[in-house]
This record gives sequence, structure tokens and C-alpha cells, in this order.
Amino acid sequence: MCGSLLLLAGGFTSCTDWLDKDPEAIVAEDEAFKNYRNFQGYIEEIYNLIPDKEKINYCTAWNFGDDAVHNTEGYAHMDHQVDLGNYRNWYTNSQCWLNGDRSSLWKNSWYCIRKCNMGIENIKSLVGSDEERDLLLGQMYFFRAWWHFELMCYFGGLPYIDVAFDANEIPELPRLSFQECADRCAEDFEKAYSLLPLDWDETLAGMQTSGKNDLRVNKFMALCYLGKCYLWAGSPLMKEFEKTKNGGVAQLLGASSNGKTYDYDVAYCRKAAEALGKALDMVNRGTVKYKLAEYKYSNIYDHERDENAETNYSDIFYTVKQSWLMPGSSEAIFRGAYPGVNSANWNCAKIFGPKVEGLVAHDKIIHHPTANVIDQYGMANGQPIYLVRNGQYVLNEASGWDPEHPYKNRDPRFYHDIIFDGFHYVLSTDALTSTQKKHEYCSLYTDGAMRGVADGSSTGYFIQKLIPHQCNEGDKWYDWDYAFQSYLPYMRLADVYLMYAEAKAAIATSAPELKDKPEYCSLSAVDAINALRDRVNSSDWPMEHVQANLMDTREHFIDEVRRERAVELSFEGFRWCDLQRWLLLTEPPYTVKYSHEFERLETDAWFKDHDPKDAHIGNFHKEELITRRLESKHYWFPLPDKDTYLYEGFAQNPGW
Repeated sequence: MCGSLLLLAGGFTSCTDWLDKDPEAIVAEDEAFKNYRNFQGYIEEIYNLIPDKEKINYCTAWNFGDDAVHNTEGYAHMDHQVDLGNYRNWYTNSQCWLNGDRSSLWKNSWYCIRKCNMGIENIKSLVGSDEERDLLLGQMYFFRAWWHFELMCYFGGLPYIDVAFDANEIPELPRLSFQECADRCAEDFEKAYSLLPLDWDETLAGMQTSGKNDLRVNKFMALCYLGKCYLWAGSPLMKEFEKTKNGGVAQLLGASSNGKTYDYDVAYCRKAAEALGKALDMVNRGTVKYKLAEYKYSNIYDHERDENAETNYSDIFYTVKQSWLMPGSSEAIFRGAYPGVNSANWNCAKIFGPKVEGLVAHDKIIHHPTANVIDQYGMANGQPIYLVRNGQYVLNEASGWDPEHPYKNRDPRFYHDIIFDGFHYVLSTDALTSTQKKHEYCSLYTDGAMRGVADGSSTGYFIQKLIPHQCNEGDKWYDWDYAFQSYLPYMRLADVYLMYAEAKAAIATSAPELKDKPEYCSLSAVDAINALRDRVNSSDWPMEHVQANLMDTREHFIDEVRRERAVELSFEGFRWCDLQRWLLLTEPPYTVKYSHEFERLETDAWFKDHDPKDAHIGNFHKEELITRRLESKHYWFPLPDKDTYLYEGFAQNPGW
């Protein structure tokens, strides 16, 4: 791979063709920066280089936490390598968005940071209005911070590059700690906030592309990322690193982090709460276009939208028969560029369902949920099935969960996101072969036909949150005629509610403060979580608020916020970073991935006339699949060795 700090300096070697060129060679400065139209065209490339995690290759490789596993054919993928502790595999794994063949976070970050710095330094060449200048600068400050921040989440503090260095110069800048680097990101996000509009369509320059500005960064995005930057900086891992840093590179003390998971940096979390609270206040006052997508379904299993729904939760992740409309609905805040027509077909659309008898086309790679995340989906009464007590999961008797009816009365999101035993998987069977028709309904009990490790689920479940079950050989939603489109947003509004609740809980000194409403936002920490519960609540699929026993202490409420994140953001690629920053990545029970094993007590015919959630089940229990032998060094990915040899101040991450 290329020496990425050489990318900083513009000396591109041994990369893809477009990276082999110095940005100055791509377009002459007197043309690129002379007017708004050309300058904006120069910036457009940055949008196009934001990695589409789902389509780096034909696989999934972004769920590094405890929420998902691959079957055996997918073991070469990066998520399984993370399970093995083989983090260095990211250097060469073309199926991983950190360094993929089609798009690479590592390579693209340094390239785009340099583009931002070149643009900022050349803004003086612009012949244009103050508004145009502000729009251009606002985007470049935002992206300079965003690319740094995305790298920091996986690699820790880095040099903060704010100069377009000479192409022949290697900038010997010291690595900053995460918090020091976050401070620099925050400065740029704040500049972007002050310069960018809330709505590009309401600016003179933006009117030139009216109706096509949804993906352009704006004031609201900058504010939300400012809050996220501060929350990450205030998280337990980053606070611990700041206390133990040595020569600018953080060191972890020992392998165990027990007792520190609730220890936040209050100063940073206070800033996070204020930024995120102001963003939510904009939403509540209707001054921005973003709002929580509606959760109204006439059939929740099949994601059939209620005729009275104005927006649709499923549309956040995928769209069908909407002329290749980019997913996001009213909720996606930050996304990359349009993924292209039929781009999901040969990538993610065929890797979430059963491959038994070729029921889902292509190879036999399947990405499916662990029983860990299934247990995170609580009950409709607002209670979790398990409580976290002294680092262990303890059955919550108040939940009313029944192991003989384990899928009954669950959080409505379970029925939207998860495929379980007896689920009606193929709705249109005319195109199926006689052997395929035998698998119209899912057989996910122990030793069932869909439990084979080669072509089924090792855990007892499949995912349909991101890719609906109709992507199969009978319903054929992944065929051209359905205009199936998918995309994972980097940030959506539900995450802002969750981050705000966490930041507010982090700065609380007592349980009553969890219900306090600050002057900058009309919501308390508890209100923010309940807003997400209210979104999914209905007469058919009820969901109650956070219960009193879950907010009797600050720590218990933080546990509930974390569980809510696990459910609401499941499979969207946030879980590893969450466990990491909470200092839980190396701690049991988060290091063990397990399956659910059980006996089916109903006949096969029973499921044709009954709701699968009502099925009676026997001998329901867990079995261990994978134990992740992770050490303190695994809190960060290693930097490319080649880059750490460039100069002494660019040190490798501890333990690597």
C-alpha cells in the first residue's frame, strides 16, 4: 500500500491511477479556484470519495462489534478477522472499507484533507460574492474535520493536517492525543457551522442546483458532528488515554478496564450535550427539514407501509420501486454521493439471507446477527430482557420474557429487523423449484434446514433491517424491475437523540438530573430515549417508555441508553466504536458471541396460519460460538507500518 503521509505531501506512489496524481496536476489553480462554479466542482470530488460501506466489494465488512457474524465462506472478511484479533488484516483486505479496492477510508482521507487545505489556501483567488466564499470555506472546514474524525475513531489521535505541504516535503508533525485532535476537529466544525446555511436552496448560489442539494453539508450537519466529536472525546476510553498519554501517543494501563466504563470527561460531555441539544431544538421547532421517519406498517414483517404514513422507517436503509431513490427518508443527516443505479444488486442485496437450495442468489456468503444482539431487543413493556450488573448479564424478572415464547411481546423493532423461526420468507413461490418451495418458511430451530453453517445461520436468525427478506429468488426484489437501492447513512437523526441522552447522562450527578431540561433544549435525557420509543409505539405494536427501575441511578440509565443504541443502530456499523469508547471491547460478556438453540414444538403446518412470534418453543438456551481474545492493543487499529517509518514522531499504536 502507499505511504499515506506521502499522500499528505502530495507525493503519490504505487496507488490507484487517480491517487498517483498530485492534485495540482489534475487541474490548474488559475482554473480550479477562479470562480464559484469551478471551485465547487473542485469540492465535489470530496463528496464522491466518501466510502459507501455496503458496496466496497460484494460483502459486508463494517460490523466489527458483537452484533453480527459471517458464515464460514465469509471468514476472510474483515469482521471475522477482527474477531480473531487480526487487525493488521485491514492493510490488505480489499473487502474492507478501511482500505477497500473501490474506496478506502485511509487513502481517501489524506487525499481529501489535502484537497481541503489547498482550497482553503487558495480561497483568495476566488472572484465571487461573500456568500459563495462562505459556502466554499464552510464545506472545506467541515470535510477537513470529518475526514480526520473518521480516521480517529479507528486509529486514535493523529497529526492534524491544516497546511497543504509542498509535494517534496514530509511534514514531521507529532501525533496528537484523541482529545487534542478532537479539539482541532471541533474548531473546524464550529467554523463550518458559522459559514454554512441551514438550507442551500435558500441561498443565491444554491438556487443554481435547487432541489439537488440534499447531500451538501449544512449548518445542522456541522452542529451534529460537533456534538459527536465532543461526546467521543469525553468517552471513557478517550479520558483514560488522556490521563496516560506518553509523548503524544496514548497508552492503556493494563488489559482490564473494569470500573471505568462510566467514567466520562464531564467538560467534553457538557459541550456535547449543548451542541446536540441545540440541534434537537432545531428539529423540535421545525427549523430544519430533518425529522424521525415514521414507523407505520400494515405488515411489519414484510415492511408494508401504512397508507397514512408520510415517511417510512425502512426507507432510511433501502428503497424499492422508487426510481432508484437514494435511501435516507427524512432522517438521514450525512451520506455520501448517490450510489448509482442497481449498485446493490452485485453487492449487499444478496448476502443477508439463506442460501439453502439457492434461495438467495450468488455465492454462499451470509452476514447474520448474533444471539447477543437478539437479547438486546427488549420487551414491549419497556424492560430489557437482561440487566447489566457488575459486568454480567442478569435476567430481568420485570421484563416478563418467557423462554417458551421468546419472540412474543418484543420491542417492535425486533419484528422489523430480524428474521426468526417460522418467518414467512418467500411470499411469491411461483418461480421457485420444488426443493426451494420447501423453504418458504424459515426453519431456524436447532438442526433445522436453515441452520447449516455453510448455507444458513449459525445463530438462529437472519437480518432484514438493511436488506428486506423479499430479496430472494421467489420475490426477486433485487432484480432490475424493482429498482432496489440501498445505502447506510453515516449519521441519522435517531443517533442524535441517543448521543444527546448519553451526554446528558454522563454529566448527571444524580438520578433526578436525568429528567432535567436544559435551557438550550426542551428534552431531558429520558425524553430523548422516549422519543425513539414513541416513534415505534402503536396499538398493534406497543412500546412503553423507559421504566423507573432503569433510571434509579445514573449508571443504570447509561446502561439503558447503551442498550437503546444497540437496538436502534443495530448492524449500521456503530457497535465496535461504541464498545471501544466505553472501554468494554475487551470485557466479558461482550467478548463472547453466541447462538440461540431450541426445539420447535409446533408443526410446520402451524406457521401457515399463525404468527411466528406466538410459537411455543422448547429447551431455549445459548451456546458459545466465538470468544474474542482481545487485549488492550485492540482498542485501536494499527497504523500501516510503512507510514510509521517515515519519521520518528509518527509512532505506531501501542502493542502493534
